[in-house]
Amino acid sequence: MTRFPLTWLYAPGDRPHVVAKALAAGADTVVIDLEDAVAPDRKDYARTATADLLRSPQPVPVHVRVNALDTPWAAADLAALATLPGLSGLRLPKVTSPGQIRQVAVATPLPLYALLESALGIEHAYAIAGAHPSLRGISLGEADLRADLGLRADAGLDGPRSRVVVAARAAGLAPPSQSVHPDIRDLDGLAASCARGRALGFLGRAAIHPRQLPVIERAYLPTPAEIEQAETIIKAAAEEQGAQALPDGRFVDAAVVTAARRTLSLAHRR
Repeated sequence: MTRFPLTWLYAPGDRPHVVAKALAAGADTVVIDLEDAVAPDRKDYARTATADLLRSPQPVPVHVRVNALDTPWAAADLAALATLPGLSGLRLPKVTSPGQIRQVAVATPLPLYALLESALGIEHAYAIAGAHPSLRGISLGEADLRADLGLRADAGLDGPRSRVVVAARAAGLAPPSQSVHPDIRDLDGLAASCARGRALGFLGRAAIHPRQLPVIERAYLPTPAEIEQAETIIKAAAEEQGAQALPDGRFVDAAVVTAARRTLSLAHRR
């Protein structure tokens, strides 16, 4: 069965010792950040240090979040990273149009992941999600989006969150991961936020500290009751063809079986 990634751990590219700790922290993917976590006068150093590291294969998949395409650093980031053997993907911040995806796809064979961080990006979510075969995922950058929309409460993001979940599905992409929870001490709040994200259709979450990883994984792994329900559905589907009702009244069809299989795939992470 497919192993769905649930955790993406960010580490600043200008702090190689932090990147080294991140690689050993147990995340499904490490994201080396050249953008928000790096001051302008450290951009060149961060790029060089990251390129040096990624000339060799790494123990876990590594993505790099490059600088936004309209900044003076983006072209150098792409040129330095485009073909490194230790790199598994590029994360593109502040994407607002499908043309930006196609522009980067011409320059690198790497899988691409778009971050939508503005009202314009949300409006173009489906077009961006289907822009190019190299694009493997979309997700939100909620701090910038919150500022762009002038939101005062977290509930104001539920509309954009649902929009990006629908756009990803409509384009045939994997469910998006949640944006980071910025308070690394607030693990209860993180767990509650993950439960809300899971209910909205997200799968997994980005993190900014290793202590957040087990909370995210627990929140997104199926419960024993969900596993039992999925096993019952798969068994019923194997015994009979077509749509049917289980003894407890639940209706089973192809879509329900697909969801049950994903539940069991996630359960195998245990």
